[in-house]
Amino acid sequence: MTASQPEIFLTDRRILVTGGARGLGEAFVRALVQAGARVVISDVLHARGQALSDELGESTHYVAMDMSDPAAIQAGVAAAAAHWGGLDGLVNNAAVTNSGGKNMDELAVDTWDHVMAVNVRGPWLATVAATPHLAARGSGRVVNLASDTALWGAPRLMAYVSSKGAVMAMTRSMARELGPQGITVNAVAPGLTLVEATEYVPEARHQYYRQGRAIERAQVPDDVTATVLFLLSRGSGYVTGQVLPVNGGFVMN
Repeated sequence: MTASQPEIFLTDRRILVTGGARGLGEAFVRALVQAGARVVISDVLHARGQALSDELGESTHYVAMDMSDPAAIQAGVAAAAAHWGGLDGLVNNAAVTNSGGKNMDELAVDTWDHVMAVNVRGPWLATVAATPHLAARGSGRVVNLASDTALWGAPRLMAYVSSKGAVMAMTRSMARELGPQGITVNAVAPGLTLVEATEYVPEARHQYYRQGRAIERAQVPDDVTATVLFLLSRGSGYVTGQVLPVNGGFVMN
């Protein structure tokens, strides 16, 4: 690699992935390890998170973190940074749906508040806690997981869609605030992806996506991981404040 070539590899980059025990989070963890990164997995699924770390070996470490609990977020980010001696990247992946299949007038206020606490307040607080560590080497990366449901207005999913729209807006403001410290902040908005967390989605919604995509097939986790890994690399250093739909062309900017 010459001095003029950007770094597109993740060797020894220290990355915290929230909600990393299953689904897209697990896919990100596995891809990061394969790319040479050192990864802290955080989740509320403690047995699964620890088992994944045990499977992947010394390049990973598990830390319990409840994204609805501000104190747990602060402690979890601190523990993650302490384990590797710092952080180079944060993937705000952890989220809950909880509102699928219900009209907006059927949602309980407690459900709305919990979705917002995990999906919006959690990434905000995790990013705040991680900022001093990400700024230390001047090339920190934050990747927020949004959703294309907030781009096309998916019905009967109001709390989740609203939370992911907030994540997109928050991403842009974070990018403005953290840019002077050398930290980039971007969001990835996947389409309906075949993971454990989407097994509840009716077949009609899957069919709606398949028919509306330019690439007419089901979306799988590997379709999303390469974009996330690029945004965590030094090679993405002049990309910030962006929302990148990764959905086979179902939504196009």
